[in-house]
Amino acid sequence: MKDTVIIISGGMDSTTMLYEFRERIALAITFDYGSTQNGRERVCAVTHCQRLGIKHIIIPLEFMHRYFKSALLGTADDIPDGNYNDENMKSTVVPFRNGIMLAIACGIAESNGLKRVMIANHAGDHTIYPDCRPDFVNAMSAAMKAGTYEGIEVCSPYCNIDKTEIARHGKRLGIDYTETYSCYKGREHHCGTCGTCGASALSTTSETKLFGTSRRSALSNSRRMMIVAVSFDIVLSSNAQRPSTTLPPWV
Repeated sequence: MKDTVIIISGGMDSTTMLYEFRERIALAITFDYGSTQNGRERVCAVTHCQRLGIKHIIIPLEFMHRYFKSALLGTADDIPDGNYNDENMKSTVVPFRNGIMLAIACGIAESNGLKRVMIANHAGDHTIYPDCRPDFVNAMSAAMKAGTYEGIEVCSPYCNIDKTEIARHGKRLGIDYTETYSCYKGREHHCGTCGTCGASALSTTSETKLFGTSRRSALSNSRRMMIVAVSFDIVLSSNAQRPSTTLPPWV
């Protein structure tokens, strides 16, 4: 039953979620709030939604770019290098971004007779981003349920797993991550040094190349970004079969 709205950026996490739960997703929403990476992410989101035959809408949130303060709303030069747990990464917080997006998606869900709003926050986000933490997600879900006739709820299946586990999900689904974009600086090639690039370069025991030849070549000129998975090699290919999936018991 297709009863879910997904918020999709076009990055690694939300794209994986799109494929994993496509049998429940009736509508995908991309929010364009003027961030450094929005344009490149948006192209990827369109590509995957069209491929899966999932209705996709893009909603402009230009007011956030105009009135909010965040390094993500500036230029590539404003983006600090570092990991998610570094203090300087707080400059990349867009105040209450997920709250705004969830509220809008909630209204759209109820307007279309849908029951859930799915968001791809994950455990690696919790240190720096308050609106990615379980307490926030649970509180927002309770508010949405209380404030709608249909009792709309937030669904965040990746809230307690990290990017290593998300990469495992992607491997099983056969996702081609060359068709995603996950870099805060928004340039043609991933920088390999910003927080989201660093989170993707997972420090474990064996390398997993999530990117295709052209992207790997570009990254070799900066700091080639490698995605690593625990204890086994994952090779992601666009030719791999995508298995059908159902919602897990916690959704």
